[in-house]
Amino acid sequence: MRRTLAGLTTRGRSFVAAGATAIICALILGERDLLRAGVLVLVLPLLCMLAVSRTRYRLACARRLDPARLPVGHEARVDLRLENVSRLPSGLLMVEDRVPYALGGRARFVLERIEPHGSRQLGYRIRSDVRGRYRTGPLTVRLADPFGMVELVRSFSLSDTLTVTPAIVPLPHSRLSGAWTGGGDSVARAVSAAGEDDVAPREYRHGDDLRRVHWRSTARHGELMVRREEQHFQSSGTLFLDTRRSAHWGEGLSSSFEQAVSATASIGVHLVRTGMSLRYVTDAGEALPAAPSEGAFEGLLLDALAVARRSRGNSLSAGLAALRGGEAGAREGEGLVVAVFGALSAEEARAVAAARRGTGTSVAVLLQGTPGAAERAEPQGEGTAGLLRSAGWRVLPVASAADLARAWTTAGKAGEDFVRDGS
Repeated sequence: MRRTLAGLTTRGRSFVAAGATAIICALILGERDLLRAGVLVLVLPLLCMLAVSRTRYRLACARRLDPARLPVGHEARVDLRLENVSRLPSGLLMVEDRVPYALGGRARFVLERIEPHGSRQLGYRIRSDVRGRYRTGPLTVRLADPFGMVELVRSFSLSDTLTVTPAIVPLPHSRLSGAWTGGGDSVARAVSAAGEDDVAPREYRHGDDLRRVHWRSTARHGELMVRREEQHFQSSGTLFLDTRRSAHWGEGLSSSFEQAVSATASIGVHLVRTGMSLRYVTDAGEALPAAPSEGAFEGLLLDALAVARRSRGNSLSAGLAALRGGEAGAREGEGLVVAVFGALSAEEARAVAAARRGTGTSVAVLLQGTPGAAERAEPQGEGTAGLLRSAGWRVLPVASAADLARAWTTAGKAGEDFVRDGS
């Protein structure tokens, strides 16, 4: 009864107050007609309250969110199925699904009647221009009487989670290689138009399977030659994001941090889809180790970047230590390293330059723009880029993530020039 009384609407409370006032005045003045009118006004919301509280029909709800992960600016659809599983028809239902303000606000529907064992299909679209993880639901149903005197709220427990990932910028193919991981006698390569002559044989060893004998090489060398055991190798690398609050400027979607997150997501997705095994590192240390499958790491990376926030740390030491570690770092720094930085001081640039080891390819993406303070303008100048280039880093200065595709082509050309000079 207490719950039902709490469900009285403003209209219902007004009727109760007016009826009680009329009854008291009628008793004081001795007016029977006023007493009858007061009783009628008071009883009406009470009857409505009794009718709504004795509602015995049961409702079931099923929901689906498609897709559960999408980039910023794209739409997802929420489908709801509300079913009356009782033997009584429902009354007037006001249905509302809880939706965060960033996804578009409330989703409300009015259903006049659901027949016994009947159902209704509901749906609406949501979108967000801000990355993050959002919860939609649960669905709430408001039961109301025809006069609008009483309104009871019942809520379901099911909800969905929508992950809005950073914007992805398509990148052109470029020759960026990392450390090779795997096993076997040789790196597996595709059969070219030259045919079997491309196979790299070796001399026969005791215990080798005779089915691996390469007869053409045997005839050429005058001794038994067998095909090498081949296994597909996978190139590995490290993706680094500088999340320090002190290294970024601006607020909102145009801030340097949001552009850095978008650039990191674009690079990570591009490299993973080319078959590279990646791990994700921030200034706080390793955030995601390499995953066994490409699709698994791509999803984990996008989920991590969707909720990435600026850190309060001021040092890159933990991140640079993790950058040198891992599988690629254990191979004498031969792994590909792609690092996305905000503002770097001269001291920080020297520390980043010293973090490069071996002959592996290292790419530094430097976010440039209009910092909020004058002291930030100098660290992003040619001094920082020069320090990194002198240590072997390929420096890609970009004003925003939209400029990354053009700069990425420059990194690829630098790799081709390196190959030609090395040959």
